[in-house]
Amino acid sequence: MKRAIIAASAVVLTAGLVTASPAEAKPGPAVPKGQTTKLTKAVQVNGILKHLRQFQRIANANDGNRASGLPGYEASVDYVTQQLRKSGYTVKKQAFTFPFWQDLSPATLTVDGSTVETASFTYSGDGSITGPIVPANVTLPPTAPPGETESGCAVSDFQPAPAEPAIALVQRGTCPFGDKVDNAVAAGYDAVLIFNEGQEGRTSLVAGTLGEPKSVPVAGLSYEDGAALATAENPTGTLTTDTEFDPEATTWNVIADLPKKRLKKIKHKDQVVVVGAHLDSVAEGPGINDNGTGSAGILEIAKQLRKTKLDRKLQRPVRFAFWGAEEAGLLGSEHYVANLSERQLSKIYANLNFDMIGSPNYARFVYDGDGSDGDAGPAGSGAIEKVFTGYFDSKGLASEPTAFDGRSDYGPFIAAGIPAGGLFTGAEGVKTPEQVPLYGGTAGVAYDECYHSECDDITNVNVDALHEMGDAAAFAVATLGLSKRGLYPDGSRKAAKKGKATGQAHTKVHSHAPVR
Repeated sequence: MKRAIIAASAVVLTAGLVTASPAEAKPGPAVPKGQTTKLTKAVQVNGILKHLRQFQRIANANDGNRASGLPGYEASVDYVTQQLRKSGYTVKKQAFTFPFWQDLSPATLTVDGSTVETASFTYSGDGSITGPIVPANVTLPPTAPPGETESGCAVSDFQPAPAEPAIALVQRGTCPFGDKVDNAVAAGYDAVLIFNEGQEGRTSLVAGTLGEPKSVPVAGLSYEDGAALATAENPTGTLTTDTEFDPEATTWNVIADLPKKRLKKIKHKDQVVVVGAHLDSVAEGPGINDNGTGSAGILEIAKQLRKTKLDRKLQRPVRFAFWGAEEAGLLGSEHYVANLSERQLSKIYANLNFDMIGSPNYARFVYDGDGSDGDAGPAGSGAIEKVFTGYFDSKGLASEPTAFDGRSDYGPFIAAGIPAGGLFTGAEGVKTPEQVPLYGGTAGVAYDECYHSECDDITNVNVDALHEMGDAAAFAVATLGLSKRGLYPDGSRKAAKKGKATGQAHTKVHSHAPVR
């Protein structure tokens, strides 16, 4: 989806032209002067970096990662829990089971005796298959708009499978990766190779999630290698994957509330602001940008909210949530929302989500709550977006909308009709020439070249981005928590329920990793 580029001056000119949902209060939240500034000044980038360095130490001591289902994640949970309890929060470790999957060794592919670079897909099956590599309705060169290649999206795309074991070759585009694999299996194939689609930003080695466990080996290829195989004469290859799967692994969310004596004094006890970030990494690396930055950011905000005693001035409760198993498909946040009673759900006033806020080649992305650049979030989401864009405008900083595309933990909240918003600095997408004057950095290079990789370590963080986004996050938490005038005219979510959930549909395939 095309994303509009908004210079700081353009934000000033257009701010008054953004149309709010009917249920949103037109003036926006009001906060006593100086209170938001007090929190943004207290939340220092050095404090966030302190937590990031600890996450790096945890990864170093635990096979280089902090993935749910592995010891590094449990150590991350212990660290966050300890820090929150030291600050006086009531902390709950919410256990849940999830389908744990990991590579025991990297996937390999040899074609006619030569090694071809591959990437594993989450939830690939285990095994080694040797046989002909058969393309399925590929488009070379690719279609002009990305995402429209239909290869593998129907069983009829596949040639009849040979009698001996065979490997299907499909191209990224249109439908989820998992659907392509299911269709290949239905057509009789024993393994699947998925190559990138070929447009700008879709040429490198592709990887992602299949959404749920598959029975056959699956691996990704670059566009160049995939196209070469698709045009080769009767190529034969061996694809080997070495994976482990546990359908009932245990992991945790960490949920932190203010102490009961403080909650009793809050005026709007039934308007809880849930501030969330996923705590887990992928198994391939430490996950310091993804999503150590978001977790460290909200942890420092939580600590400073108490240290500054601004929690004594809150108009509504602020709950901090550190989600588990996001990288397996938003499973921690899904579990949390699914296990709320209707009454508890009605008390969730808003969700703020912070996922990757320190990308090296960053842009300032704000989730598109008002639908100006795509589907809107539930009523109230536009007002949350304005909190962030208004903050950046006040600092003379450019920002631009990013779609609610289902790739982070706002998804289950939006599906439940809860207004949401947040920040993001970019993942595997490529920075455009138009963005360079706004944010600096390098055009034609990914926002985070170490996304989901071993090199996502403490050196993979842009401190300027972390500073700017950390301050914006603190400002938004203070604004929603302290404002006497809420997101809705009557201060509740009753009005929002009338125009509920114009946001992302709730499906089984959600993940921060690419799913299609």
